[in-house]
Amino acid sequence: MTRLLIVGPPGVGKGTQAERIVTAYGIPTISTGDIFRANIKNETELGLRVKAIVDAGDYVPDELTNELVTDRLSEADAGQGFLLDGYPRTTQQVAYLDELLSSHGHELDAVVRLVADRDEIVTRLRKRAVEQGRLDDSEEAIAHRQDVYARETEPLIAAYRDRGLLVEVDGLGTVDEVTQRVFTALASRGIDRVSA
Repeated sequence: MTRLLIVGPPGVGKGTQAERIVTAYGIPTISTGDIFRANIKNETELGLRVKAIVDAGDYVPDELTNELVTDRLSEADAGQGFLLDGYPRTTQQVAYLDELLSSHGHELDAVVRLVADRDEIVTRLRKRAVEQGRLDDSEEAIAHRQDVYARETEPLIAAYRDRGLLVEVDGLGTVDEVTQRVFTALASRGIDRVSA
């Protein structure tokens, strides 16, 4: 069983690397951002509640996000492991996830942190906004999300580093180069792929 978390600022390539990680390690990806966007698109009750929050570039309140993650982790495919993408984002969510996993006798195996220069990230996000027509990638929202990430998420990175779970990977370069760095870093911790 492999239980991983991938972190990094918006635009660093978490989604792309998450797809490759889940394929290689045979685990599902649980992306809170994707789930929220799907609910917004389908105009579900949850989607209507979070649309204004997401459009402003703010984080969805912990209680809503925790509820979503608890429900998703209870599904059968997550029983043998998972990759969390976009959660936890705050120290309160870290504590909640610790308690949730501990209640089932589990814990995280590693936290993969993708690192990239802020200017490079902003360039990537502006390009994505044009290519995908994403309204949540306006210039103002991009800057705001970077600031929110620095303020609220950086402290959890320090917490995971102190616990010896953090694996830092250079997020710049080709997608394949970054993927190989991730696999090498995880292998050095004894976390092996199910498919090579």
